[in-house]
Amino acid sequence: MQIILVSSRLTTAKAITVQPWHLVSALVAFTVLVFSLASAFSFITLKHASEWKLPLIDDMIATARNEEIQRSEQFVRENLNTMAVKLGQMQAQLIQLDTLGSRLAKFAGIKAPEPVRTSPPPGQGGPLVSENALSATELEAQMKHFADLLSQQDDYLGVIESELLLDQASLSLVPSTLPVIGGAWNASGFGWRIDPFNGSRAMHEGVDFVADVGTPIIAAAAGVVTAASYHPQYGNMIEIDHGRDLSTRYAHASKLTVSTGMIVKRGQKIAEVGSTGRSTGPHLHFEVRVKDVAQNPNRFLELARKAQPAGLQQAKSGSHAH
Repeated sequence: MQIILVSSRLTTAKAITVQPWHLVSALVAFTVLVFSLASAFSFITLKHASEWKLPLIDDMIATARNEEIQRSEQFVRENLNTMAVKLGQMQAQLIQLDTLGSRLAKFAGIKAPEPVRTSPPPGQGGPLVSENALSATELEAQMKHFADLLSQQDDYLGVIESELLLDQASLSLVPSTLPVIGGAWNASGFGWRIDPFNGSRAMHEGVDFVADVGTPIIAAAAGVVTAASYHPQYGNMIEIDHGRDLSTRYAHASKLTVSTGMIVKRGQKIAEVGSTGRSTGPHLHFEVRVKDVAQNPNRFLELARKAQPAGLQQAKSGSHAH
């Protein structure tokens, strides 16, 4: 491209040839100049805005600052609201946990400590006139409060668990399971009776279960077998020590399936019904002894008796007895 310059000062016209790279260079230089001037203006105005007290610049800076503060506050508010909702859910779960703990405490026979034992809050309601969200400090205090309550509840439920486990372990050592399933209950009861051999009045220190020979005899409770041998009066007899000076005896068996020193579980087969020793027919003579003094087994077996079918709960006294 050529540019022709004509002037009265020039005797002849002058032509200037402009190449494409000239235009590109000029455009780049112009762009750099504009950018440099804008940067310099921005730097100078921002640096000295506070000194010059330019209202327009101050308003721009204040607006940008307020927008940033509002965004930060909105973010914090949303997170606080979310945490407040979670806190409400924790409160509801804690109330349910308290209720469950109170019910378990009744079963375990434990009194709930005052700080933990709570009741549901009284009924409240009404229209929502204004809403005031929890502050960060208030939310932190509430979180700490619930964390303390949960820690107390955890300890409290741990105590209940220990008591229940102890009760379960103790119950397994109490003879509360029928030693013969399906046998005639209490064919000859505990106490004074007429002896079937000599007709005199004698003390019967156990209860009898009439059953066929070979019927399984099971341990009424867990314990250690302290005797498993033949006795002149009891015949084939097993004695089990359940601890706390409590023991049980199973007499007149036809066969023993455990030996002295063995540990048996509740409900484990230990022998079979027979008619050995001082006996008039197949039955199991069952005794419960505390410090080697005979106790009425009915007091221990009442729960087991109630669990039996109605037809087997009570059988009339039979002719087979010891």
